[in-house]
Amino acid sequence: MSLRSPRRLPVATLSVALSAALLLGAGPALQAQVSQDSMPLDSGFGPLDPTPPSLPVAQIIKEFTTKETIFSEALNDYTWTRTVRVRVLDDNGQPTQGQQYYQVVDIYYNPQGQRKERVVDAPESTIQDVIMTESDFSDIEERLFFVLTDQAASQYDITYLGKQRIDQIQTWVFAVKPKVIVKGHRYFQGRIWVDQREHQIVVTDGKNVPDDLRPGHQDLTLPFITWRQLVDNQYWFPVYTHGRAVLNFSAGKGYLSQSVNMDEMVTYTNYHRFRTSIRVIYNGKDITNQPQKQPPAGSAPPAQPQPPQ
Repeated sequence: MSLRSPRRLPVATLSVALSAALLLGAGPALQAQVSQDSMPLDSGFGPLDPTPPSLPVAQIIKEFTTKETIFSEALNDYTWTRTVRVRVLDDNGQPTQGQQYYQVVDIYYNPQGQRKERVVDAPESTIQDVIMTESDFSDIEERLFFVLTDQAASQYDITYLGKQRIDQIQTWVFAVKPKVIVKGHRYFQGRIWVDQREHQIVVTDGKNVPDDLRPGHQDLTLPFITWRQLVDNQYWFPVYTHGRAVLNFSAGKGYLSQSVNMDEMVTYTNYHRFRTSIRVIYNGKDITNQPQKQPPAGSAPPAQPQPPQ
């Protein structure tokens, strides 16, 4: 998000601010930062047990990135509905009257097999404090359900952190961060939780990076958590993403710093398989028509937090 109209400094105040900046060297005070009020990482989860897993860490990573590759390919065989709601919150964390972006989109495929989006409902945005940027929309469309395929894994440092329980699921926890940030590309940075039985990612928590921190061009994005659930007894697809933070836009030449409390919710519903033309190969075997086994008793999908009203 970028500020719609930064609050300008009065002339006298501007003069003082510029003098102070010159004396201090205009250093880190002019850097933009993301909130001190972001969603807490793994809030409500069990304690983190840092003991090593029974399997080699490299083997676990290889197995879940392979399954992520299968998931990514399988997603090409599905249609679904994406509902997005972005709101500005007041100082008490309640929705500000009349400041909301809302959109409902059907994801479908045309006869040529190309993925398309059909807008079902999209009233005009009433958000006044910030402008949603190209980065916001591309994150919503492509990156809020982070998929760590075999190919993508080569771009990241993946570090084992320990074991953690999410409701009835025992998981391994990994920290993920990009090895190198290439200009013009965006990456995920945060944590992932991998089901110890199915070796599949069930929760993702972090943010997309980098933010644009240039004074006067600041573009800040929200940290978020994405939950997945089992679809067709086979694939752990994303069903719910929630992001919340106070975005702190720093002061610059001629304008004041501003903070905007933001909330974002995305739901993914109505998954339907529309074709079965893709062959899914896993460990050298064609498993296209072999659903993965049902999760054993006691390993139901983690309960999602209830969306705020």
